Amino acid sequence: MATTRSQYRQELQQLEAACLGALDLVVRQVERVTEALEHQDVELGTFVIADDDRVDGRYLEVNQGALSLFALQAPVAGDLRLIASLMHVAKHFERMGDQCVNIAKLIPLTGNDPPRRDEVLKPILRMGVLARDEVVQCRQALELRDVELAHDIVRRDQELNALNREVFRLAIELGDDLDTREWLMTMTMVARAFERIGDNAVDIGEQVAFVVEGLFPEFGERGEVRRRAVSGNDAPPGSTPGEPPADGL
Repeated sequence: MATTRSQYRQELQQLEAACLGALDLVVRQVERVTEALEHQDVELGTFVIADDDRVDGRYLEVNQGALSLFALQAPVAGDLRLIASLMHVAKHFERMGDQCVNIAKLIPLTGNDPPRRDEVLKPILRMGVLARDEVVQCRQALELRDVELAHDIVRRDQELNALNREVFRLAIELGDDLDTREWLMTMTMVARAFERIGDNAVDIGEQVAFVVEGLFPEFGERGEVRRRAVSGNDAPPGSTPGEPPADGL
């Protein structure tokens, strides 16, 4: 029995390590696609597209590993929360990888010498930096089980959302010829992809809070936090609203 439990703990640790490693891959993907965008580097963009297979592979690894633990080990309490949350984390890092691919695919559509406008490109590149930082922070929050660090992701995400709105505003104002309008519309899609990476990082932060507290939080855009039991709007028996349930579930 001891050997079986030891193997179970090892498999659970490997599952979490796979998620953390996948987030490392996403960080690198965001960095590279931001660089490709800055330098109009189509070749670097193709590397981003090709490397998405590695992110997808981690997604499958985490989901298959989680299902195996559910079926063979019947985890409860904190372990059950962790495994369920890691499956959600896998969904979010896979989506972040897909957003990097979306950006990479948009780069060649603007042509070899697009009519780039610095006042639009600068905030978009800033969005790439912020998105990368949010992925790093949600990874750290998961590894450290740091709820405050997870919640702080919302602060970064507020700037990312504001820049997304600014890029959209500029695209409306600056499109004074056909080529420029086409480039600007493409940049709004790029900005939206970076914004979605940030949203997924916030969602991973919520999963960290769920693992630690046992209640599912919803991080509001203005920094407020609403917590609720996973079974519904009311706290489960033995607990009070806003506090972890008595049995740890």
